[in-house]
Amino acid sequence: MTEQRLRELAGGVAIIGVAGRFPGAANIPALWEMLKAGHSAIRRFEPHELDDDFDAATRADPNYVPARPIIDGIDQFDAEFFGYNARDAALTDPQQRVFLECVWSALEDAGYDSKQTPGAIGVFAGSSLNTYFLRHVLQDRSAVDVFTSNFQVGSYQELMGALQDFVATRVAYKLDLRGPAVNVQSACSTSLLAVAQAVQSLQLFSSDMAIAGGVSITLPQQRGYIHSEGGMASADGTCRPFDANATGTIFGSGAGVVVLKRVEDAVQDGDHIYAVIRGVGVNNDGAGKVGFTAPSAEGQAEAIAAALAVAGVEPDTIGYVEAHGTATPLGDPIEFRGLQSAFETANARNYCWLGSIKANVGHLDAAAGVAGLIKTALALDHELLPPQINFERVNSNIQLDQSPFKIATTLTPWPRGSEPRRAGVSAFGVGGTNVHLVLEESPVTRVAEVATTDDHAHLLVVSGRSEASAKTAALALSRRFADAQPPSLSDAAYTLQSGRRAFPYRIAVAARTRDCAIAGLTSAANKGVLRTPDAAPKLLFMFPGQGAQYPGMGQTLYRSEPIFKQWVDRGLIVLEPLIGPEIRSALFDTQPLGDDDAHPIRSTLLAQPALFVIEHALARLLMSRGAQPGIMIGHSLGEFVTATIAGVMSFDDALRLIAARGQAMRAQPPGAMLAVRAPLKDIESLLPVSVEIAAVNAPELVTVAGSFEHIADFEEKLAARDVPHRRLHTSHAFHSAAMLPVVAELRRALQGMTLHAPRIPIVSSVTGQFLTDTEAMSPDYWAQHARVTVRFADAYSTAVAGDPAVAIEVGPGRTLATFAQQSRVAIRPLAIVPTLPEFSDRVREVVVFSDAIGQLWRCGVDVTLGAPTNGQRVSLPGTPFEHKRYWIDRKA
Repeated sequence: MTEQRLRELAGGVAIIGVAGRFPGAANIPALWEMLKAGHSAIRRFEPHELDDDFDAATRADPNYVPARPIIDGIDQFDAEFFGYNARDAALTDPQQRVFLECVWSALEDAGYDSKQTPGAIGVFAGSSLNTYFLRHVLQDRSAVDVFTSNFQVGSYQELMGALQDFVATRVAYKLDLRGPAVNVQSACSTSLLAVAQAVQSLQLFSSDMAIAGGVSITLPQQRGYIHSEGGMASADGTCRPFDANATGTIFGSGAGVVVLKRVEDAVQDGDHIYAVIRGVGVNNDGAGKVGFTAPSAEGQAEAIAAALAVAGVEPDTIGYVEAHGTATPLGDPIEFRGLQSAFETANARNYCWLGSIKANVGHLDAAAGVAGLIKTALALDHELLPPQINFERVNSNIQLDQSPFKIATTLTPWPRGSEPRRAGVSAFGVGGTNVHLVLEESPVTRVAEVATTDDHAHLLVVSGRSEASAKTAALALSRRFADAQPPSLSDAAYTLQSGRRAFPYRIAVAARTRDCAIAGLTSAANKGVLRTPDAAPKLLFMFPGQGAQYPGMGQTLYRSEPIFKQWVDRGLIVLEPLIGPEIRSALFDTQPLGDDDAHPIRSTLLAQPALFVIEHALARLLMSRGAQPGIMIGHSLGEFVTATIAGVMSFDDALRLIAARGQAMRAQPPGAMLAVRAPLKDIESLLPVSVEIAAVNAPELVTVAGSFEHIADFEEKLAARDVPHRRLHTSHAFHSAAMLPVVAELRRALQGMTLHAPRIPIVSSVTGQFLTDTEAMSPDYWAQHARVTVRFADAYSTAVAGDPAVAIEVGPGRTLATFAQQSRVAIRPLAIVPTLPEFSDRVREVVVFSDAIGQLWRCGVDVTLGAPTNGQRVSLPGTPFEHKRYWIDRKA
């Protein structure tokens, strides 16, 4: 898009969201498919289906037509979603209920949550007469008398649910919208007039975003009508705009909503622009016509000419007109004369397509104009013109061949060209209020998706007010990715994260490809979805110790996450003078093929500082995303990371201490360690004096340490008793008497180091209890750390006691998660979340981290999900409503 193009569109208003319920189409995608296929949604009723009050003789009349386009489920509503009680929901006009749901869906289609959207959001809307009130609420004369006697000072529930005055203001109240909320009423042009008023509000900066549309649901829906020759209603229930066989229109039910923004704002905000409204013309016929209900060619032409003038475009640049097109014998020829008059400066013939959605869905009264607008916006967006159904040959009173117009009877490509495509949309109301809009194609074209690299994963988040709703949303999104024209993962993630409200039942899927997204969403929908707690849970950061490290850990995050890279680089700057430049290459150089292959990072000298740097950087990254630890534990080396995060020791001091720790440990005689799967008391009864308990990790998972010879002997003893055990990949007997010389070295290293009380609670893996201020500030405590038993099982039990927490393993692999899952604590954590993969799964590093963020969000943690701040919003399936019946049945 060029700056020149944007300047040309200055003052224009972008259509950025659409929603609706139409005959034969419960949503916009269904409407577009119906229009493309050239289907009619007019229903023909069998006698047993009719719900009108005509007698048998009337229904037997040859002029009685048992047909009507209707929408299903008007007795259904998601009252809880919008905070209605059952009584108020049942009393509220179904038109207003349907419109409210459509507004929510339109905002979601635009990629906005009204709670998170800055600026004033206006609402402009209108509806048809509330026949539900007349037919279902006031069911007899006494009910009418009570209501009229109490009018304005009583019967408030009935009053609030009944009045047309509240269509717009009810939306503003329920969605907490602070811009203008204006009810609009001009008969058949109501909804297009609402759009015109919304455009004006945006242009005057009274609104920063505007919602506009209309709704018409009149009861009984399943009713017929009497055709009168030359009248308004069709003789056979078929609507044939501009056709020689047209005998009238057919009224139906429907609702439509558009979301609008100033075009420059929409472009800047990355909105999906269906089309741009460039000009608006609104007027009234006045008295210059046959009668009050009659149309006026002159009045209509003036409205069209005004819209063209405001848009600053010539008629010969208009490629399509969505006509009012009622198919009435009087109306169509008059409308055509008005169009010809407005286009009189165009010299070309048959260049502009002409159509009317009324052939497909009927005349939707107060929603008719917005229905035509939505059809036209979709045609511009999809670059296709739907066929005009029910057209065979032109009305004899319309000179089509001698005009600028032509009619498409097949699905017709409408591609972008060197000049922008433009269209007109008309709606003319009984009483003479004429509205015409000039539309232009979006200035923003679709950009081909860039292939996702291993450095990026996209976090897709959906939610619902119930488990079923969340699962439905996940499946709908998976189907959207399977479409012929699916959205990019990047744009979808941005839209979902920035433009959807988070409800209590949540699903989050991290994916690098669409296939992975489809599989992940489908899998999540087939599992249980837990309710997010009302209060954010406390977070338990768990830092693993030596043995969790592997070559290349954190490499992808180092490339893709600036904060992670910043802390790693800062750590390496401190470490390189202490242990040499090989620490950097050990972290990020070529990785071995196997987990057991020799590599410098497996040496104690490099393993400990490398693991410390990665875990600390990972913690800082999590904290920058909003995951603040409420409590921390660390396994051996990992406790030094907790001390740094909690402010017990400075980052630089901790690095120097860890470097000295690694050097001192490496200098000790080699030794071995053995993991044994048995209770501590059973192991202690078998333990020789030469082998020590190094760590108690879980109720039946203990690590012992000693010399190679003594460990080998102990292995034989365990094997003879069928006790499961496994030799660990270590070079020394850590946390045993072999580490006594290390204690002395660490005491010297700690001299002159300032230690502080922890600012964040730490559970000691030495005592299994909360670290006291005295312990935290004691050099002896930290020096003895390498010698004493690691009591992780006790520490974990202490950490998770009390309120449910989310445990996060802040480091590579799932070692501590495995220990935690084997714990016998009374209160299980809400989730145990890994943040980096194990060595075998290292190519999925960014997916695992993104999934961790998603799991935190699912648990109710207010985290930054990580979508780009300059993404593009795209149209995605919305939050599913959970309908129940709220309806006052007529008395038998």
